[in-house]
Amino acid sequence: MFFAFIIFALPAPKASAAFRQGDTGADVAAIQEKLLLNGYDIGVPDGVYGAQTIAAVKKYQASAGLTADGIIGEATYSSLMGADLPSNRSGSGVSRGFGGSLVRSLISTAFRYMGVPYVWGGSNPWGFDCSGFTQYVFAQMGISIPRTADVQYYNNTKISMDDLQAGDLVFFQTYESGPSHCGIYIGGGQFIHASTSSGVSVASLSDGYWSSRYWGASRVI
Repeated sequence: MFFAFIIFALPAPKASAAFRQGDTGADVAAIQEKLLLNGYDIGVPDGVYGAQTIAAVKKYQASAGLTADGIIGEATYSSLMGADLPSNRSGSGVSRGFGGSLVRSLISTAFRYMGVPYVWGGSNPWGFDCSGFTQYVFAQMGISIPRTADVQYYNNTKISMDDLQAGDLVFFQTYESGPSHCGIYIGGGQFIHASTSSGVSVASLSDGYWSSRYWGASRVI
């Protein structure tokens, strides 16, 4: 008697789509940018899921009430990115949203001073006013810009809001006529600046206070 054995090939378990240490690519860079925009220090968004990114993810997870394991699964990705975890990864390489490496370094440098208090006339990490902050951050990149907000605006190439890119300067009419307040655009409709109420912090261009006082923008790099 012969017995026929039919062997069914079971599908291999699907690999986890989670982002974890050692992953690279544009999707990792997008995650790093989002963490940066939310105030978490990841250094330069280089598309490499390393120790600094893991530490930032753990801090984000803890603040969001998620398991702080440093791995970005469905729950963490959805919370952070506002979308479903992608099943396919986009190509390897550095961050797309922040453009060139100089802009990425500029934004990363600006975030190092989050929380530094506002000081009228301040131009160093012990205290900044708005234009003192922008001038100082650009100086760390070896780029010299004027000291005051109005001159920073008029001395550089004017651009429309529709053409804004990360690294551009944005200006507002606040305590006097003309561009009297400034910040650095970081993408996603947000900018980082030295605020009189919060010190160095991130704000949104769509916020009622800032949108009603928006004056214009200029490009340095």
